[in-house]
Amino acid sequence: MTPTLIDAEDFVGSLAEALQFISYYHPRDFLDHLGEAYRREESVPAKDALAQILTNSRMAAEGHRPMCQDTGVVTVFLKVGQQVLFDTDRPLTDLVNEAVARAYGDPVNPLRASMVRDPLFDRSNTGDNGPAVLHVQLVPGRTVEVAAAAKGGGSENKARFAVLNPGSSLADWVVKTLETLGAGWCPPGVLGIGVGGSSEKAMLLAKETLLEDIDMSDLLHRGPRTELEKLRVDIYHRANALGIGAQGLGGLTTVVDVKIRSFATHAASMPVAMIPQCAANRHIRFVLDGSGPATFETPRLEDWPAVENAGAKAAARRVNLDTLTRDEVASWNVGDSLLLRGSLLTGRDAAHRRLARMKAAGEPFPVSFRDRALYYVGPVDAVAGEAVGPAGPTTAGRMDAHSEMMLDEGLLVMIGKAERDDATIDALRSHGGAYLIAVGGAAYLVAKAIKSARKIAFEDLGMEAIHEFQVEDMPVTVAVDARGGAIHKTGPAQWRETIFRRKTAESHSDR
Repeated sequence: MTPTLIDAEDFVGSLAEALQFISYYHPRDFLDHLGEAYRREESVPAKDALAQILTNSRMAAEGHRPMCQDTGVVTVFLKVGQQVLFDTDRPLTDLVNEAVARAYGDPVNPLRASMVRDPLFDRSNTGDNGPAVLHVQLVPGRTVEVAAAAKGGGSENKARFAVLNPGSSLADWVVKTLETLGAGWCPPGVLGIGVGGSSEKAMLLAKETLLEDIDMSDLLHRGPRTELEKLRVDIYHRANALGIGAQGLGGLTTVVDVKIRSFATHAASMPVAMIPQCAANRHIRFVLDGSGPATFETPRLEDWPAVENAGAKAAARRVNLDTLTRDEVASWNVGDSLLLRGSLLTGRDAAHRRLARMKAAGEPFPVSFRDRALYYVGPVDAVAGEAVGPAGPTTAGRMDAHSEMMLDEGLLVMIGKAERDDATIDALRSHGGAYLIAVGGAAYLVAKAIKSARKIAFEDLGMEAIHEFQVEDMPVTVAVDARGGAIHKTGPAQWRETIFRRKTAESHSDR
């Protein structure tokens, strides 16, 4: 039997196009579930966050620009038919990495290179977002099935693994673990769960579940039919009962689906893994059969869920960063919506580490932070007509160790996503500063508020350089006020109590 011949360029070109495609198009099933979450959400901050995520999604689809500035670690799963030959002498790894470099270096829609070559010491950027993580399985058949995903660091950092005793409750472990993750993974999203095998197999199963179709609304409508479906529904309800909500602000929807895969395991073990998928849910499947490159169907813009968030902008308080004072910051309350304009500095992990080394060496900083606002961001490169590419917030908690240093330098406001630790909250209170959040998963929407951008320090750090942005009507929410109030503590606690009371009332009415 003549084998199927897969042209190397068909493979590389198809994968590169797929990675571009998922940078700006959400899967339809995920959009539908986000739309349902938006329609039923009652928490005002969470509903506004969902509105921004959905608005950003449509803007990214229209503009063919990344929905999130963190365009992710590329993971590729290949199922190669046993009757397939690749028309090349190059390793599959090289073909995959060429596709990544081509996709991420596309001049029309450049994607952010986030991969560092040496994870332990130098941590210099590879420049092309390679290498990808590749998994290959040899299967019967005459085709190559490709599944590609681009997963951001915020959600990948929240992956968890444990070995439970046989017979332990998986649901209990998932819910207790989820409660400790905070909001850095940018909920609402999907929980991928792997059970069994060995440590690495459980993690792989969890990652693979995130490639499955999202069907929780259908499952809830028809009711579970198997023990596995019952478990999924149980975890779904218990996870949402935590009240974490969109962006951790407190609300009704924390997860839109729960996926579980299992594998045979040792009688003495129950390895379990959980990997959350953020609101930038990027993955795609395609098949090559030797007849040419893959084609991808363009979604219809009319299929995007409709949102109404004009009222939130009208109710927001306008803030001029160029004339900001501590007295004005002291007047803000947790949960207030603000629209920022004026000059905004940026800086994230690498910049903070360098500043800390300079401080220890007694060297002056290259820029003054006194009475300034600092945005934790690593933007995508701009294309024609843009001041900056998509520029959503990174997880602020990674900068907690440097908070006291920055506040001692006179910093007035920090901007990022997700919660801060108790030491940072205390430091903000003692210095009279505030922490604001922009919506993770709304990077293109936020970038539209940035009217100019220039690098002013540490240019060698690339996207982690210190920039100065001029912003106009940049939407943010007060997450920690100058009195130490913290929305990521009060919001989920309030909604957890609300959900508990409703369930209690429902159970009493059913008796």
